[in-house]
Amino acid sequence: MAIRFDRPVSGAARFSRLLGAFSLVLALAVLIAHRFGGLATPYLVLLLIAAAGCGLLAAMLAAVGLRSLWMTGAEGGLAALAALIYAAFPLGIGAFAAERYMTLPDIYDVSTDPVAAPDWLSTPKSDQIWLKRNLVTPEDREKQISAYPELTGRRYEGALDRVLEAVRKVAKQSGFTIVKSTGTSEPDRDPEDGPAKPEPGDEAVADAPGIIPVPTPRPYDDDVAKLIRGANGVTLQATNRTLILGLRFDILIRLREEAETTFVDIRVASRYGQHDLGFSAEIAGDYLKALDAELLGIAGG
Repeated sequence: MAIRFDRPVSGAARFSRLLGAFSLVLALAVLIAHRFGGLATPYLVLLLIAAAGCGLLAAMLAAVGLRSLWMTGAEGGLAALAALIYAAFPLGIGAFAAERYMTLPDIYDVSTDPVAAPDWLSTPKSDQIWLKRNLVTPEDREKQISAYPELTGRRYEGALDRVLEAVRKVAKQSGFTIVKSTGTSEPDRDPEDGPAKPEPGDEAVADAPGIIPVPTPRPYDDDVAKLIRGANGVTLQATNRTLILGLRFDILIRLREEAETTFVDIRVASRYGQHDLGFSAEIAGDYLKALDAELLGIAGG
């Protein structure tokens, strides 16, 4: 008489596969809904935390199933392996966010000028929901300096118009959308456009001088002169979204003409939460590197 051996079945392994598949589908669905739909960022964070939690539970149940396979030969090894594969993506996102949250400072706003950061032309507004945050303090700027000491402004030995052209070009290449600008320059004017033709009857007086001299101020060093020189610049405000997560960031680029050089500062801030996971500094650093490459040869110290 033949003896039939019935292998035990690991229920933990089978359930882990279902839970792992659910965590993967949830993570992908909320990412797509946030990137291409109208899902708000606070809900994205909440649902990704839930997906990572389901993935972690699936991994733990898969470990129980693999232990049963090793100890008693229970069925469920393939199901446990599938659960680990499914849970890898949401767990990877969770581990990435947790590592940055623990190792980087809890700031959401960085600037290459930590002492006098450029002011927003239009204050960014967003519904924080549960991702509340505090106002930027000098202590936050100190944290930025300690964490990102290489994040500094750039001085270029060139006229403001030339640097502004490169700033706009690199901003477009970086995916920035300029929403507002202000300054003494006229960046949108075609340099080939000539002066407007006078209307009939508006001819100039015959004996008027062809060139009218414009007086230049003396190089005073008082507060009023510094204020006047500081106004000689251009400020651009833009928005940007990260490629995969679709997180929104606000960017401010300030150009100041100083003697024969142009100084460029950048400020980047996330819209939600107290912690930006280091994305703001990455956006600012990548932009400045691209600007250096575009203006190679005229960058100064």
